[in-house]
Amino acid sequence: MKRSRPAALLVLALAAIPMAGPPSAAADAEVTVVVNARAGLEKVADPAIGVNHAIWDAQLGTPEVADLMRDAGVGAMRYPGGSYSDIYHWRDHTAPGGYVAPNTDFDHFMAGVRRAGARPIVTANYGTGTPQEAADWVRYANVEKGYDVEYWEIGNELYGNGHYGANWEADDHPDKSPAQYATLVRDYARAMKAVDPTIKVGAVLTTPGEWPDGITADGDAGTWNQVVLSIAGPEIDYGIVHWYPTGESGPEVLPKTDRIADQVRLVREQARRFAGKDIGIAMTELNTSYGRNTQPGALFAADAYATLIANGVFNVDWWNVHNGIERASTIAGQPDFHDFGLLSSGGCTEDGATCQPALNTPFAPYHALAMLSRFAHPGDQLVGASTSDPLVKAHAARHTDGGLAVMLLNQSENAAKTVEVDYAGYSPATAAQVLTYGNGATEITTTTGTAGAVTLPPYSLTTLLLRPSAQPTVPTTPGRPAATAVTDHAATLTWPATTPGVKYELHRQLGTTSESWGETTGTSFTVTNLTPATRYTVNIVARDGAGRVSWASPPLTFQTTSPATSTCSVRYAETSNWGNGFVANVDVTNTGTHPIDSWTLSFAWPTTWQHTDSGWNANWSQSGTTVTATNVDGNRVLAPGATTSAGFVGSYQGPDVQPMSFTLNGVPCTTG
Repeated sequence: MKRSRPAALLVLALAAIPMAGPPSAAADAEVTVVVNARAGLEKVADPAIGVNHAIWDAQLGTPEVADLMRDAGVGAMRYPGGSYSDIYHWRDHTAPGGYVAPNTDFDHFMAGVRRAGARPIVTANYGTGTPQEAADWVRYANVEKGYDVEYWEIGNELYGNGHYGANWEADDHPDKSPAQYATLVRDYARAMKAVDPTIKVGAVLTTPGEWPDGITADGDAGTWNQVVLSIAGPEIDYGIVHWYPTGESGPEVLPKTDRIADQVRLVREQARRFAGKDIGIAMTELNTSYGRNTQPGALFAADAYATLIANGVFNVDWWNVHNGIERASTIAGQPDFHDFGLLSSGGCTEDGATCQPALNTPFAPYHALAMLSRFAHPGDQLVGASTSDPLVKAHAARHTDGGLAVMLLNQSENAAKTVEVDYAGYSPATAAQVLTYGNGATEITTTTGTAGAVTLPPYSLTTLLLRPSAQPTVPTTPGRPAATAVTDHAATLTWPATTPGVKYELHRQLGTTSESWGETTGTSFTVTNLTPATRYTVNIVARDGAGRVSWASPPLTFQTTSPATSTCSVRYAETSNWGNGFVANVDVTNTGTHPIDSWTLSFAWPTTWQHTDSGWNANWSQSGTTVTATNVDGNRVLAPGATTSAGFVGSYQGPDVQPMSFTLNGVPCTTG
């Protein structure tokens, strides 16, 4: 969304609200956390922990801000700032229609990036720019100045150019369709890579479950992502998504990180389907609607970054370093200014009644990023972690030096949590270094504790830094497996060979439980007795003759097909979508040899945020996530080969994930 330079960025020398200490609280009953080091997730990329800079921020590139970013472990900085990207002309450092602060040009930005030890991410001007202007920027940055800018985006949130109704993003092109954007992205990418073939180019995509994802506008061949990936897919290296989950309280906003896995998976599936290849994913803007400067914002940031990284997002950028006060409130006993910034702008409300802390004072989400950078470093691998309490979130990372980190987030505002930590696939030493950031704190504290137990203060972030009880040399980690010959009941998995003489063990991830599928000395294994229309996630580990076990491979997720044969067939298709709801048509066919007299169709929504609201040509109902449709009088009997059509109106408040399987009178059906 478009964010203008707020007046509150002007520093006013007025008193700030004092910071209150956290309330005391008794600990709740014990929570069990399980960490499974053999349930390997994705590795941390160099630019994983990122932030946004904006040319209307006079603090951009200053030594003080660069040092704060370095101290927080920030690995990437994005420029020139959200919607300003589509009005910004880099060569003369102008943004017609917008404010440009002094000393915020590209060279000042790069000076701050280099001082912080970070990587730049640059957004080329699509809305009012040209491919040649972007190519000239690449030449200046990488050929003339040697800045080695690897990641380039083409525009910012161009789906907000009025094509779908809402209009906040500058776009001077007469044709504002996704097809026009994709065609020009292709031109931008070719021109820019002609200057420096080593760069990576990203295109704007919609975030699954967020407007206008799923909408096909008049005259378009499909949704924004479908059209952009179909046309520009061969030329781009990654997709850009943004996310600002809404809500008016911690309990409303904080659980929404459960949408992330489906968001990422759907973008990957769209890329494979429409671009014909895998692409990287970067979430180059992220923030929350509640507690932006207080502990809910910190808890959300830590959980969202860790979850995105675990799912393979290579870059996540908080919006913004500075932004400005919008309104004042008190959240969990602390002053909140509804400010998108990581750092205080030192401003006041319009009436002067309430002022922020001094300029560049870190807000709570800043400390969350600092905690994240200590929890996991580039090259580390996140591994499976689960908890018995939904108010305690757990993440774990295996470090390249043999250590392990466990980050625990207590989302209860008033209750401390006593946690017991169990480990599988890793044997920690007894002692642990304990990092804590509590509600109202101004820094992360470090104490000593144990690997197996810890008490989490209310509304707190805690990380256990562990060392192994012994540190033997282990076999080389296997590469990511691939699945071929996938059927309804079987799949063949292959992977590259590693250390000679090892055995490879196959483990299916079931949450934080690993189910052994077998072992082999070869690099191929066929798994049988699988369930039709089921998604499986698998890791490979290598074990040598001394019993030493490697790290888990990166995960492979694949889905078996619907039954190869059945007495029924179902075709499910959405016929229209408006961003948070849709109309679906369901065709049911009797593929058997006997008539079906009375029928019940059943399927389950893959998520808790999807619902069947009303329908026709069947009696529709939903209990939990299970949807049931029974025949009406007019289609009670289905003769062999006969098809009946029914439909319904559905709604969703997150990614719109399609049903995976259907049964008719309890019999699994083929799908088409």
